[in-house]
Amino acid sequence: MNTREDPIRLATRGSDLALRQAAAVKETLEARRHAVELVEVETTGDRISEELIHRLGKTGAFVRALDERVLEGDCDAAVHSMKDVPTEMPPELVVAGVPERASAGDVLLTPTGGGLDALPEGAVVGTSSLRRRAELLAARPDLEVRQLRGNVDTRVEKLLAPRRQREHERRLAAAGELDADAGENEADDTDPDNAASEDVTDEPAHTEGYEQADGEYERTPREWFEGLSEVERRALGREVDTEYDAIVLAAAGLERAGLARQLDVRELPAEEFVPAPGQGALAVTARDDERGELLHDALDHPRTRVETTVERVVLSTLGGGCIAPMGAHAVVQGEYVHAAVRVLDQDGEEEIGATRDLSVERHPEAARELAAELAERGAADLIAAARVDTDTEGEPGAKRIE
Repeated sequence: MNTREDPIRLATRGSDLALRQAAAVKETLEARRHAVELVEVETTGDRISEELIHRLGKTGAFVRALDERVLEGDCDAAVHSMKDVPTEMPPELVVAGVPERASAGDVLLTPTGGGLDALPEGAVVGTSSLRRRAELLAARPDLEVRQLRGNVDTRVEKLLAPRRQREHERRLAAAGELDADAGENEADDTDPDNAASEDVTDEPAHTEGYEQADGEYERTPREWFEGLSEVERRALGREVDTEYDAIVLAAAGLERAGLARQLDVRELPAEEFVPAPGQGALAVTARDDERGELLHDALDHPRTRVETTVERVVLSTLGGGCIAPMGAHAVVQGEYVHAAVRVLDQDGEEEIGATRDLSVERHPEAARELAAELAERGAADLIAAARVDTDTEGEPGAKRIE
């Protein structure tokens, strides 16, 4: 067992979001006077992220490499997004700690603000989640749902880039800093991963004598640029292949990435957009030994543990795996757990769902009973059909059940 003097080695992926999540766990442990060391591990999912994303989940591509380091004894524990963790784990491993969950729901982002109802007919919406695709089409069959890949920052930049770049170009042209007929965005030559580079930030201010002929702009290009958020500045240098009218992301991911306050986000109703099992929660896996007990005592949030157990039992019982267009969300309310489950086909045309108040005292058994009822009504068949479709047709995209 680790002593207070021996660092607890936490395995984590090296992405910005993963490091933020691991740092939060580290901070909690350090507050309890445990020394902690983060160990970055490259995963299969990090190396082949451009393949059909739904296939990555089948192999536990974002989890396995970290857990192997734990099983080999190189690390004491691994920090994962709960929704990435398979419901079937090696017998030597346990989900030792489940910290308090962040927001579980989904949010809609548009370049100009506004909700789902405000999107024009035929609007292009980006998501890499099969569940979100199905729920979007169930709510708005007219939408065109396209793949959207990358980390949270990249996805937001892809949404903002076309409109911010066009506005940047217009402002430069109005100030006489760009040939209005050239049709070239000055930000095109910037490093896509560092849009606040010299090509963008060293714009001439021209604050004296700046006048817009039609009175449209009151600020100089420099003043406009300085008023942008960091993610908007990076978007000026982002090259994109698809222009999106909106994208859908997990609220927790935006919050942990530090982007929620920089953007106009609209929460999607949980009744229609039932979150993925475990969404918004973290899972700290460890060997089933004294180290696991230590981490459980230091990190576990009982309410979140109950809620995510219900969600994952439903997922496991229905055989949802990583490709199912299904959501499961549980909320503890006194002596009961209010559980909502929704299973759809790929295009949101068929669905089977239920809401139940389950006993907290017997929540695992009650969750299995709920899932069995849904299976009898055809939910398992919808999931099986989705699995066949994604295997044979190259489904339009789901990384994990996000």
